[in-house]
Amino acid sequence: MKLLHQKPSKPRLGPDGRSQGRTQQQLALQLDLFADDSTAIVPRADLPSTPPALRSTPPQQPQQPEVPAALAPGKRRLHIGEHVLDYTLLRSKRRSIGFVISDDGLRVTAPKWVTLSDIELAIREKKRWILTKLSEYRDRSTRRMQPQMQWRDGETLPYLGRSITLRIHAPQRAGIHFDEAADQLIVCLPADASEQQLKDRVLGWLQLEAKRVFGERLPLYAEKLGVTYKSFALSSATTQWGSCTSEGKIRLNWRLMHFALPLIDYVIAHELSHLREMNHSPRFWATVQSIFPEFETARKTLRDSAQETLPVF
Repeated sequence: MKLLHQKPSKPRLGPDGRSQGRTQQQLALQLDLFADDSTAIVPRADLPSTPPALRSTPPQQPQQPEVPAALAPGKRRLHIGEHVLDYTLLRSKRRSIGFVISDDGLRVTAPKWVTLSDIELAIREKKRWILTKLSEYRDRSTRRMQPQMQWRDGETLPYLGRSITLRIHAPQRAGIHFDEAADQLIVCLPADASEQQLKDRVLGWLQLEAKRVFGERLPLYAEKLGVTYKSFALSSATTQWGSCTSEGKIRLNWRLMHFALPLIDYVIAHELSHLREMNHSPRFWATVQSIFPEFETARKTLRDSAQETLPVF
């Protein structure tokens, strides 16, 4: 769960738009991890309607701050109020200005004919989104440095919104058993079993549970919406919670099993709603709300709290 790009066949949850050069049957929409979007597109309408050379009057150039000598190679720097923003600028044949947040910070891609002043104006207009996403990415990067989960007896694991304890028992019987009353996952393994063996056994159980729970919840919301999906499969993607193609193929991230059932239901309702609206228009969100009225709360919780809930494997 990327938790991180905008693929041609899978537009991201966030700015609307459909893939270019693909048939309707190839379109797919996905629900990304942690944030609703990690890229943003400034619509062409927000750009100058003609290249600078064709304008009757040249654009006004805002006063540029002095660039400190410490600026990294290939970077530009923009002062926005009390914030100092370094970014990489790439020129391309695209028709809009795009923003991407990555390990390298902010990357801006713009048409070759758009002036620097227009690019920096677009950055200022998107400053809230950019600063928020940069902060989220830093938090996420910090989290990746946190200690990984220790696979041993007595360790805890989030499961359906609550904490369960791993217990290793001698192999009196084969397999794995969940004691719901005690919130314990009892794993039968030899005394000399390795951490990897325990990890593989627990993750296998979680994925089987995901198939069971998703298989129970999908028909409920499909019936509410009056749609039919063709198939569903588990996903181990690091960038999205779920996806849906126009052919009715749904994929759901098995790590949703760490969260409470309402968050799972939100993702399911979200993906099924794409069978009505293959976009993220107001009509799409109205469709989601029709079968899951609390979607805004669930959406915010998934975006704001997911990274604290997910264990680091």
